[in-house]
Amino acid sequence: MSIEDQDRVDFGFEDVARGDKARRVRAVFESVAPRYDLMNDLMSGGLHRIWKRFALSRTGLRPGQQVLDLAGGTGDLSIGLARQVGPAGLVCLADINTAMLARGRARLVDRGLWPRVALVQADAEQLPFSDASFDCVTIAFGLRNVTDKPAALRAMSRVLRPGGRLLVLEFSRPVLKLLEPLYDAFSFKVLPRLGQLVAGDADSYRYLAESIRRHPDQQTLLGMMEAAGLEDCRCHNLSGGIVALHTGFRF
Repeated sequence: MSIEDQDRVDFGFEDVARGDKARRVRAVFESVAPRYDLMNDLMSGGLHRIWKRFALSRTGLRPGQQVLDLAGGTGDLSIGLARQVGPAGLVCLADINTAMLARGRARLVDRGLWPRVALVQADAEQLPFSDASFDCVTIAFGLRNVTDKPAALRAMSRVLRPGGRLLVLEFSRPVLKLLEPLYDAFSFKVLPRLGQLVAGDADSYRYLAESIRRHPDQQTLLGMMEAAGLEDCRCHNLSGGIVALHTGFRF
């Protein structure tokens, strides 16, 4: 691989300059933030709530503990995490995008959970936290948008306390072959049209569909987590592998 190739990364089906991806991802989420939660319900038929509930059931969190919800966006997981750690605990909702953080803050305030949640604008590859700061780190549907995924996984591993766990909830590869043509048709024909109708932005939702196809499959991501220093890494396929929850521990 040439030096020029190493300086290019995926942005959906495009290959773009490494330094340009973060800017373009930021523009996508600034565009979709106002309709992000509604589109999640429409895109998944409400299944994203079940996937996130399953992830929350695997956190192992106890009252009083501290958790980082990375790329936490509008706060779906943070709401559940705040209830798990209770008034004595702390949730850090971190995202690189200010528009998404603003939506998350509003939802947390509405639910009376604001005092136990801190908002931080942060890059997943360069987390501004000390080593061993959190009992758990979660990232839901955010890793595929990161420019340097190995660097982000190393950063997440670094901020975990001994015995702490990482949960990565992300779109993945269907394990049922019968799902693939239906999944492709929905992703590339229905989803952009839905994005145009509801959010006024077909291109951003076309990118989101493409980014799923460029994301590492289940086994590859397990290997990346192990390379980042995590142990006892496991994968749980959900909805036939359309989504997968990967877990790993820092010992």
